[in-house]
Amino acid sequence: MQTPVNRFKQALATSQAQFGLWAALASPYSTELLAGAGFDWLLIDGEHAPNDLRSTLAQLQAVASAQQAFGDQRSHPVVRVPVATGEVGVALIKQVLDLGAQTLLAPMIDTPEQAALVVAATRYAPQGIRGMGSALARASRWQAHAQYVHEAGDQVCVLVQAETALAMQNLDAIAATPGVDGVFIGPADLSASMGHPGNAAHPEVQAAIADGIARIRAAGKAPGILATTEVAARQWLQAGALFVAVGADTMLLDTAARQLLARFKGGGEAPRHGY
Repeated sequence: MQTPVNRFKQALATSQAQFGLWAALASPYSTELLAGAGFDWLLIDGEHAPNDLRSTLAQLQAVASAQQAFGDQRSHPVVRVPVATGEVGVALIKQVLDLGAQTLLAPMIDTPEQAALVVAATRYAPQGIRGMGSALARASRWQAHAQYVHEAGDQVCVLVQAETALAMQNLDAIAATPGVDGVFIGPADLSASMGHPGNAAHPEVQAAIADGIARIRAAGKAPGILATTEVAARQWLQAGALFVAVGADTMLLDTAARQLLARFKGGGEAPRHGY
């Protein structure tokens, strides 16, 4: 059996826009439902959602179930680790890859050296430093993918997050790092780093994001972003972003619940989200 092809990585390499959704409820049940809705990718969040390795595994299995049920109308799982640098980050990346994730989102990458470490953590020696444990791993289907250790590196998609002023200074070098497939700009953390916490709509932040997207595209890599309003999503798609999360499950549930209640009780609060 051949190691599964990462079609999300292929799509980014050919500049096909990919529309995603943040899965932050940490529930295999809701993630399986969302995986059948038709989004190109789902972000299983290990940084700001209450996910651990076991809940991440359960959601990867839930997405696989939806893929079997819906065929081409399926979502690709992207896993964000809580930390991606240092010894802890390398260990977490190893574990998430062994669970079967093929696409990783690495937060708080400020330098090309950090980006290179993330890439190395996703590759077996001699190209990298990923630990050899495929015989125990779901990723290789417990050795059913006989060539997994030789094929896995080509199917891993590495996405790194630029979300500080320092990262934006180093953005050209980060994007040029071999093995980095895309750079995700984090508006919330970037706005705070630039002195505008909670105000990603500030003109300085907006200009930095637009400039960042252009620089990432110029490096031949895929820019990504989370945009929780349709106006923002279309703005960044027009600017050149290629993988865009257009919402989050927590926000969808909160907004829909408040709107439903307001139709019966009146005076409901307006949606509280958006940047």
